[in-house]
Amino acid sequence: MVSVKRKHLSDAGKEKPSKKVRTTPALPPNVSILKGEEPAFPRGGASVLTPLEHKQIQIQATRDVLFEQKAGNKSAPLDSGDEENEGDEDGVSVHASKPKGTLRKPKPKSREKKGAKALKENGIRIEGLSYARLVPGSIVLGQISQINRYDIALTLPNNLTGYIPLTLISDKITNDIAALAADVASDNESVGDSSDDVDLESLFSVGQYLRAYVVSTNTVTKSGGKGKKHIELSIHPRQANTGLSKSDLVVNSMVQASIQSIEDHGLIMDFALQDTTVRGFVSTKQLGDKMNYTKLKEGSVFLCLITGVNSSGKVINLSLHTKKLGELQKGGFLNDAPSVDALLPGSAVEVLVTQVTAVGIVGKVMGLLDVTADLIHSGVVLNKISLEQQYPIGSKIKARIICTFPTSGTKKLGISMLDHVTSLSSQSCLKGQENVAPTKLISVSTIVEKVKVIRVDPSVGLFVQVGIEAVPGFVHISRISDTKIEALSDSIGPYKIGSIHRGRVLGYNSMDGLFILSLEKKVLDLLFLRLEDVHVGQLVTGSIDKLIVTEKGLTGIIVKLSEDITGLVPDMHFADIRLQHPERKFKEGMSVKARVLSISLEKRQMRLTLKKSLVNSDAEIWNSYETLSADMEAPGTLINVHPAGAVVQFYGPVRAFLPVSEMSETYIKDPRDHFKVGQVVNVHIVSVDPTEKRMIVSCRDPTIFGEAQQEALKKLRPGALVSGTISEITEQEIVIELAGVGLKSNLPIEHLADGSEQKCRGMAKKLRVGQQLEGLMVLNILESKRLVKLTKKPSLLKASESGTLLSTFDEVTVGTEVPGFVTNITSSGVYVHYAGDLTGLLLKGHLNDDIAKLPNFGLRQNQSISARILSIDETQQRFLLTQKEPKTRESGNAGNKAGFLGGDRTLLNPADDSLVSVDDITFGKLTKAKIIAVKATQLNVQLSDNVQGRVDVSSAFDSWEDIKDHKHPLKIFQKGQVIPVRVLGIHDSRNHRFLPITHRDKAPVFELSAKPMKQNENELDVLNLSKVHPDSTWVAFVNNVADDHVWVNISPNVRGRIRAMDLCDDLSLLGNLDANFPVGSALRTRVLKVDNASGRLDLTARSETSSLLTFAGLSKGLILPARVTKINERSVIVQLSKALSAPIHLTDMADDYSLAIPASYAKNQIVRVCIRDLDVPNKRMFLSTRPSVVLSSSLPVKDPEITSVSQLKVNDVVRGFIKGIGDNGLFVILGRNTTAFVRISDLSDSYLKEWKDSFQVDQLVEGKIIEVDSDLNQVLMSLKRSNMDRDYQAPLTYHRLKLGQILTGKVRKVEDFGVFIVVDNSANVSGLCHRSEMAEKRVIDVKKLYSEGDIVKAKVLKIDLEKRRVAFGLKASYFEEIEGGDVVSDDEDSDGMEGVQFNLNDQGRSDDEGMDDAETDLGNVQYLNRNDDEADKIAHVVMRPKPMTSDGVETTTKKGLNTGGFDWSLSMMDEGANEDSPETDSEEPKLKKKKRKKAEIKIDRTGELDANGPQSVADFERLLMGQPNSSYLWLSYMAFQLELSELEKAREIAERAVRSINNRDGTSEDLVNVWVGYLNLENTYGTDETLEEVFRRVCEHNDPEEMHNRLTSIYIQSGKTDKADSLLITMTKKFSQNPKIWLNYATFLFDTLSDPSRARALLPRAMQSMPPRAHLDLTSKFGAFEFRSPSGDPERGRTIFEGLLSAFPKRLDLWNVLLDLEIKQGDKDTVRRLFGRVTGADLKPRKAKFFFKRWLEWEMKEGTGKTQESVKAKAAEYVKKQMPKGKEGEDEE
Repeated sequence: MVSVKRKHLSDAGKEKPSKKVRTTPALPPNVSILKGEEPAFPRGGASVLTPLEHKQIQIQATRDVLFEQKAGNKSAPLDSGDEENEGDEDGVSVHASKPKGTLRKPKPKSREKKGAKALKENGIRIEGLSYARLVPGSIVLGQISQINRYDIALTLPNNLTGYIPLTLISDKITNDIAALAADVASDNESVGDSSDDVDLESLFSVGQYLRAYVVSTNTVTKSGGKGKKHIELSIHPRQANTGLSKSDLVVNSMVQASIQSIEDHGLIMDFALQDTTVRGFVSTKQLGDKMNYTKLKEGSVFLCLITGVNSSGKVINLSLHTKKLGELQKGGFLNDAPSVDALLPGSAVEVLVTQVTAVGIVGKVMGLLDVTADLIHSGVVLNKISLEQQYPIGSKIKARIICTFPTSGTKKLGISMLDHVTSLSSQSCLKGQENVAPTKLISVSTIVEKVKVIRVDPSVGLFVQVGIEAVPGFVHISRISDTKIEALSDSIGPYKIGSIHRGRVLGYNSMDGLFILSLEKKVLDLLFLRLEDVHVGQLVTGSIDKLIVTEKGLTGIIVKLSEDITGLVPDMHFADIRLQHPERKFKEGMSVKARVLSISLEKRQMRLTLKKSLVNSDAEIWNSYETLSADMEAPGTLINVHPAGAVVQFYGPVRAFLPVSEMSETYIKDPRDHFKVGQVVNVHIVSVDPTEKRMIVSCRDPTIFGEAQQEALKKLRPGALVSGTISEITEQEIVIELAGVGLKSNLPIEHLADGSEQKCRGMAKKLRVGQQLEGLMVLNILESKRLVKLTKKPSLLKASESGTLLSTFDEVTVGTEVPGFVTNITSSGVYVHYAGDLTGLLLKGHLNDDIAKLPNFGLRQNQSISARILSIDETQQRFLLTQKEPKTRESGNAGNKAGFLGGDRTLLNPADDSLVSVDDITFGKLTKAKIIAVKATQLNVQLSDNVQGRVDVSSAFDSWEDIKDHKHPLKIFQKGQVIPVRVLGIHDSRNHRFLPITHRDKAPVFELSAKPMKQNENELDVLNLSKVHPDSTWVAFVNNVADDHVWVNISPNVRGRIRAMDLCDDLSLLGNLDANFPVGSALRTRVLKVDNASGRLDLTARSETSSLLTFAGLSKGLILPARVTKINERSVIVQLSKALSAPIHLTDMADDYSLAIPASYAKNQIVRVCIRDLDVPNKRMFLSTRPSVVLSSSLPVKDPEITSVSQLKVNDVVRGFIKGIGDNGLFVILGRNTTAFVRISDLSDSYLKEWKDSFQVDQLVEGKIIEVDSDLNQVLMSLKRSNMDRDYQAPLTYHRLKLGQILTGKVRKVEDFGVFIVVDNSANVSGLCHRSEMAEKRVIDVKKLYSEGDIVKAKVLKIDLEKRRVAFGLKASYFEEIEGGDVVSDDEDSDGMEGVQFNLNDQGRSDDEGMDDAETDLGNVQYLNRNDDEADKIAHVVMRPKPMTSDGVETTTKKGLNTGGFDWSLSMMDEGANEDSPETDSEEPKLKKKKRKKAEIKIDRTGELDANGPQSVADFERLLMGQPNSSYLWLSYMAFQLELSELEKAREIAERAVRSINNRDGTSEDLVNVWVGYLNLENTYGTDETLEEVFRRVCEHNDPEEMHNRLTSIYIQSGKTDKADSLLITMTKKFSQNPKIWLNYATFLFDTLSDPSRARALLPRAMQSMPPRAHLDLTSKFGAFEFRSPSGDPERGRTIFEGLLSAFPKRLDLWNVLLDLEIKQGDKDTVRRLFGRVTGADLKPRKAKFFFKRWLEWEMKEGTGKTQESVKAKAAEYVKKQMPKGKEGEDEE
């Protein structure tokens, strides 16, 4: 027995004299019983009291008892309460006389005696827990009843409830919240929601028991409401374990602990004691069945049972097993303790009963410490026997401590004998055969009709039965009646024992095991007792409690439904219309009728509506998507209106989208003109998707679709022939009204014919609104949309007539060929549609061979197609199609020979007669095989007719000399040849490797070797990557050819890569890798690098001398191969070797500067470069790719190489690239060391107002040298044409203008009265064209015709030289005859019309014959891609509609906007007809002739586009119309604009791309590519602000972590290491749980910044962020960095690995990694010592064999014969030691 300190003993064993003397009835003395009880805390084996002290205590106790017996004769009847024992409504003590909210001071002695019921026996008062007694510092046991977002509700004894905030749980949770708040604050966001990431539900569970420390008790008073008492608790182990020390942690005591870390074998727990070295441990076996180990998280808090303590006392073994925690009958209680501090709530104890009264019991623990249990926790409420009978004095009982009483005069504790508390389980009751929670049988707020009184406490309340046998109820005296009740009687009155009443459940306390009820009539009459009783959509009546008034006026109304339930009415829901003065209508106290819109139980909020249209509606309440279906009708409220439609809100979370097309039967242009937010609309459901929670509704009147239409729709069947009238023609379909029934139907334009798209559109153009169409067939009927789909395809009509048209699944028959049309095209196949919504799948492999490889298989949507039915799946109602002919029976039987049918494994006709069964084919077996096919990389062989095999090309030759034809090594073998082979394994075609023989399937393909050397080996040694070492040589065979590298095999299992630069020494062979290094060709290679971890092998086929290129070995004039690594606008970066890179500048790219285009190079392209100069001090080299230098070309050099100023002479005309634009002129680079300056005055002959806008950096310019200063190395240059061109003409002036002269110019300004035109090649000559001179017809709006910058051709009408004014004319009649009346030639037409866009809108269509000419919109004529040299070729164009005018004259229609190959005016459909038809209009033959030629030119240009690729903006636009999801096209388009220095246009294209690319599943690679390209663009050309904005958007639309990595790579590649560093720091904060982020950052610091100190500082930070299970791998990789990085320290790396190996000596992977690193270091002694250590450890035989074998292989390569023999001797010694271990060791060896 452990001793206790004397002060504890004196507190527990001695009773201080008390002035408060409680009157008690006469009780028999029980002191004699205590005398025989052995004290629990002896010191030295005996009592600490002397015999005299014992005697004095006995005499004093006898006197006290006699005094109380005498005083009891004068006392009033027992009363269980005094002023200190008062409770409150939130936490009601069953011994409280009435609920109070404050703790009052003790009253005088005389008052206390009067009616006092709280019994004192020897000074011990029996009292229950109450709000008044619960003071800060109290410790109490509780059970979790509710887990909220920001706190946890803990049920306490005696109907109390406390709340645990997030910050009072554990240090881990607090630190997480602080870190989240810091991150949010750093991002300039609100910290209010920083706790969102802390999920309390994942840390705790309802019903869990915890020990809680009372932090504070206060009364929270809401404005205008009653104060509510609030108890704040802490479950932090530091406070919950108050008073505990290391010595108090004894077996069977309960301690609170938080999870510090989660290990593989259990949990490390933190007690938060002063002694921080003490830790707890819970093994996985002690968690129990109910606890999921994988879902546990650090920071969780548990009440644990101590099961053991190690010898040092540092590790405490704990248990969370529910059975162990509740096994009190088997000794699971505390029977000894070093001090009373060890006795805390939660611990189970054995109690000696010393006193029993009507209100509870008193006992002692371990003979000295007093404990009490009130009536509830004595567990006898439902028992008919009394407490005295249940717990006789002197008996010992098992109980659990539930609370402390800090304010009590003596040290005492509260205990509970309730079964569920002692067993630490949740109370349950039987429902059928299942145990359920009591609240599942009777929920809170339920009215119980029969409440039976079973026990009466006169001053406290009633204990009742509520219908559940095991769970009683309690009614506080204040809750019995609406009127005040002073006292109760158990034998008389309306509330005597056995009386029946009607009551309502107010709550349930899981600790007390009681329902809390009320019998008050006002409570019974309440409609709602709590928010959970209110239902969404319910009609409610309440009174206005408060009006919410802000600066905007009345914005909300608080409506009170009951005492504690209120709801908010937002201003949108005050009324059906917007009230101007709502404060005049609503007053506080007014009764209102409302309907519940939504309820948020989490936020305890409710929204109501007062709209009469909703309140008085009888429609079904839409509060769940699952209960809704199409055609249901109900009213809803518009909460958002935008041009595309509106969002309609119903009840709860249900919302729907109302498209603009469904808002009305008439056309609505902008819904905001007709609908307002807050408006109530009646809608019906068009479609609903419960899984996606999406719904489409319509306001259109469904009754318009009457019974006649419904009957007609039901009678229609797929395949029926109908006729109708065209009511509308759109771009994609024709709307037809069926004759006689009035049904609307759709006919897609592609369904007009079986032919091409142009044919269908040509037919559509000939159709007119109102025209009657015959011979239409019903294709499908969509009843939900009341729509009929039609077709006019001849193939489908013919199938319908012959009866072969498919319309139902029952008609599908295998083998029949049926016509259909394409509905969808995917990468795997084509979906073919038939009548009646029937669809079949035509897989890619079953398409005709001639179309299978075409883009989209050469098909388009709605195209006619015919296929044969291949197979049918009856269960799934699906079928497959094929276009291929069926196989013959012979070929089908031949295919079955490959497998073993019926389990027969006999070999058929084996090549080796010794083989009988497939089981005879074993690993290493020598046999024969017959060659059936010779491929480039393998021999296909047969071991028998039914067993296949393969011989890889790497397994066919022993050495390089054995290969006769290095390009085609296997040509020496012939089909039918029988060769000797050896079995290696089973070929795995998926992974391109072979498996052991045990991996057999029904038809195995054996991997074989035909090497002659293999036939003679006794033991077969299979090569793997671990046996390949750097600098070793191998014969490799090309397996695959990529753009910049080739893949090779050195064995069937080992695959490597060779960069294109390392393929050979001859640069000329690298231009065509496919031809010079075909698949299967052989190469002699050397190993550069082996990475076993990632399975990577890098090889080279170059000679050792050529591959070791260094700067010292370079010389001028040396021609070398180089690989393009980076391309920008002004240079191309190439790599000569691993360590040598240099740029090629614009002046060194070509002999003709116009061909010096960096974009013409491709990344990884191999080019020939010549070293033109070397800067040895700075280690720089200057390269050139000029043909005249690298190829010794004899072609003329247009731009000679200029290396110095001395080569230039005055009057030389040279070309160069603009290097920079300054304030005084331009700097033009003429050579790599020569730059010329152009003054502003020498830029142009004409005046340039904004001269900087006319030039761009890297622009090619031509000029004349006007001054050379060789001494100062300065050159002056002029760009004036007058200096260079002998035929130069001076700019046009006003005096040189002539009347009638035709000129070209640009629109300078547009006014309402006309446009101002600046003449091209003039001295700023400009004039006005009045709007009356613009067109033949009257021009209403000039701005629709022209805009600033438009290129025009004009005629001079008037000249005023004095005022310098010119009048121009733009009418078409001015240009009909040019130069003698000749029609514009083909060439002129082509040049003039190139880039002209005609944007015809609906006003330009000629559908209605009565259209007026004035409706033609002439304002959208745009001229694109024009320069000044082409301006004189631009023809003036007049667009005319082609309706019949009032005069009956038919005008000619011009072609419309041609974008992406699609002609919006549909004029392409008539090309063939126009060419064949005669010209009937004699008035405008020239215009028709011109139109026909234009069409031919456009067709020719489309052909050039296909051949040469996009060359202009129009080309790109045409391609993008057909391939809008191609990131390659979008990025090429952006690059095209950047080449033109159009940065803003490139940005606009990027924005279009991210909007246009389809990204339905969120994983579009094309979209990611465009975003990354956008980032590259802003990084290169934009500012930090624009890049930051784009990056923010990128992260919103894509995976943020991936995008951070992409931007980091961009920064590093562009040399912005400081920005990359900053971004990586941010990533370590945002994605700290990903180890790759830390490793990437470490790699960057080690290799890029060469800052190892910062890299090393990352490791402790990473280990704090990462879970413990990742620490080992992370540490080992950081250690590897020290070896691998040039800036690392191998000695430091060794230290890291030594620490790991000492902690984890059996982790052989760590030994392996360290061995690899040391081998690469090259220190042989260190490697030998390391091998000796690992082989000297206690290894299993198989592992030991591996390391000995690896050691021997290394010694054979690096060591001597002596060292090799030493290894063999050590291996033999190990084997000898293992022999006594028995057969297992022999088997392993």
